Amino acid sequence: MKETINFTLKPGTIENLQAYSEILDKEISTVMEEALEAYFAETQKRLLDKNTADENAMTNLDYDEFWDGVEL
Repeated sequence: MKETINFTLKPGTIENLQAYSEILDKEISTVMEEALEAYFAETQKRLLDKNTADENAMTNLDYDEFWDGVEL
């Protein structure tokens, strides 16, 4: 199912879309779809990396914190 969304782009972005469309011999909609897929994949990777880093930051203790209060 195709849906239509109206949005506004800066003139420079439109020029780039037209240029890449011609260079790649693809429809502008295809260029935009591929660009958005790449953007979403990269954003998802960054979010997963950030979540992993945040989770590790919450669970990792340094040496002193780990052994604090332990008597041998």
